[in-house]
Amino acid sequence: MAQVLEFKLPDLGEGLTEAEIVRWLVDVGDVVAIDQPVVEVETAKAMVEVPCPYGGVVTARFGDEGTELPVGAPLITVAVGGSPDPDPDPGSAGNAAPAANGTTANGTAEAAAAAVSSEYSGNVLVGYGTTGPAVRRRRVQHRNPAAPPAPAAPPKPAAPVAPAAAPAAPAGPLPVISPLVRKLARDRDLDLREITGSGPEGLILRADVETALAVRDTVRDRPAAPAATAPATAAAPAAGPARTGERVPLRGVRGAVADKLSRSRTEIPDATCWVDADATELMATRAAMNAAGGPKISVLALLARICAHALTRFPELNSTVDLAAREIVRLPEIHLGFAAQTERGLVVPVVRNAGGRTAESLTAEFARLTEAARQGALTPADLTGGTFTLNNYGVFGVDGSTPIINHPEAAMLGVGRIVPKPWVHQGELAVRQVVQLSLTFDHRVCDGGTAGGFLRYVADCVENPAVLLRTL
Repeated sequence: MAQVLEFKLPDLGEGLTEAEIVRWLVDVGDVVAIDQPVVEVETAKAMVEVPCPYGGVVTARFGDEGTELPVGAPLITVAVGGSPDPDPDPGSAGNAAPAANGTTANGTAEAAAAAVSSEYSGNVLVGYGTTGPAVRRRRVQHRNPAAPPAPAAPPKPAAPVAPAAAPAAPAGPLPVISPLVRKLARDRDLDLREITGSGPEGLILRADVETALAVRDTVRDRPAAPAATAPATAAAPAAGPARTGERVPLRGVRGAVADKLSRSRTEIPDATCWVDADATELMATRAAMNAAGGPKISVLALLARICAHALTRFPELNSTVDLAAREIVRLPEIHLGFAAQTERGLVVPVVRNAGGRTAESLTAEFARLTEAARQGALTPADLTGGTFTLNNYGVFGVDGSTPIINHPEAAMLGVGRIVPKPWVHQGELAVRQVVQLSLTFDHRVCDGGTAGGFLRYVADCVENPAVLLRTL
């Protein structure tokens, strides 16, 4: 007889508490192998294929495509170790009928666990158990057959009917798992006890809170009813039309970007300085490097090398602020993020240990991460841990910008388009390749002198790449 095991949405790492089902990779009745991906989900960080640690037959799926599930919610049930029940009950997975001696029909629960151990890998995502599945036991009451049956309890008298009153808030724990849902409701003064959850077993999801907030805001936006003392002949004003238009849920990558940018603007006192630089020599240097043979070097890779050297001279900008300890934490490694625009929104992949990479290595890593971003294949590890961001918005054909810092970092360097412009070179007017550089920085970690020194050093390296030779 098959054991029906329930596989729950595992911890996807990096503090993520929920995920949206994008695409099911299996149907009910399909046979799955151990560690076979069964569903593709989208988190606030990336698209992830979730493997099932059990091998067997899929007996149930929980959630349609587009449904948001919290970590720990049931995902699928799989029948392992035999032929599945034609009509399995997910809630009673792993139970068997008790025999006369008080054990299950297939033996003890320990024997059942041993029977399915060959159908389980333990190789699942972060936070999910790796010691084997828990086999549910069925409680069996051992009763002396000679003992008389217990007398039935007398029926309790009916309580008197109280007058109708306003319904009280339900007691007991709230059906909420996600701390993000609790925080969203708390920040907007919304009582979660007034919401009926649409998740499994009434679980309150983020979408439920957002829907309740939208309804509440719509009611508040309606014009107030006329006062009771108004003349009877006065016509009541018509209620304003409800706001219409396309509604795009702030969830997944879009929601994560919105939350992070809002937090950055709320917490970080940022300031921006900028400078124009003559990039003619930088472009000539890149052309000479590419003409020498080997893999082509990108402009972004050269700018990343310049940023890394500048951060070693001005480590204040490679830091973060610990608000709880009221400390500035200067970070020993340079993990360089770069902004990449994709169909799913803006993402910031991170190049690890950028300070120790060559221009050729940086070019290859930028290309790999950019392609993964376009394919939606970035992992949460690819999108976290950055210490400084390089934002090349010149690809959009603009010269300047005042970008928002990628929280919890302390600074971001923006690079505009490199275009021919009139420029005074060696005392004469000439046409040169000019670029605008901007630095947005957290004013808590440094003052304008440090920020200006960093930006000026970057501009000097752009105008004369030989400056880098002093630090090589």
